[in-house]
Amino acid sequence: MRSPRHETGPPDLTTPEGFGAFYEEHIDAVLGFVTRRVTDPHLAADLTADIFLAAMGSARSYRQHRGVPVAWLFGIARNVLAGHARGKARESGALARLSGRRLLDDEDVAALEERIDAQRAYRDLAGRHAALSDPLRAVLDLVVLDELTPAEAAQALGITRATVRVRLHRARRALRGAGGSVAEHRLEAAR
Repeated sequence: MRSPRHETGPPDLTTPEGFGAFYEEHIDAVLGFVTRRVTDPHLAADLTADIFLAAMGSARSYRQHRGVPVAWLFGIARNVLAGHARGKARESGALARLSGRRLLDDEDVAALEERIDAQRAYRDLAGRHAALSDPLRAVLDLVVLDELTPAEAAQALGITRATVRVRLHRARRALRGAGGSVAEHRLEAAR
């Protein structure tokens, strides 16, 4: 049989006495809630502790007009159990994805390292591309990626051909600044 519940809100959970009283009053109800949902006694004890820790952390969020403290506590319990279930699902999914995969041999590792190095250079170039001003990036993208002529890019942007040539020169110079023409060549190859 349950003891009578506080109807005025949880005690001050920031004090040892208040938390102790709240814990003693509701431990059986929370244990019942948890043990109806999990079968491992160690997990039940861990989840129960997590529920009370979460309650202690969010005691200031309790609003008396929204219901009795035990309902608030059961809401916390549901969230803790749902979080645990999501974690288990992620863990199971990761284990399932890993099972059945072959181990990499030296040749596979070398190929992956080459690819990672190539992507590092691409990320570096992409970072420098993103750092370009909008006008320089717009001209460069139209000419290099979209393969418009400078005259066509000028028309698309509503600027003169001379302005396109100047911006294109500045953009290419900025891209070459830290990585030379190799990085620019990789940008062109990536398109």
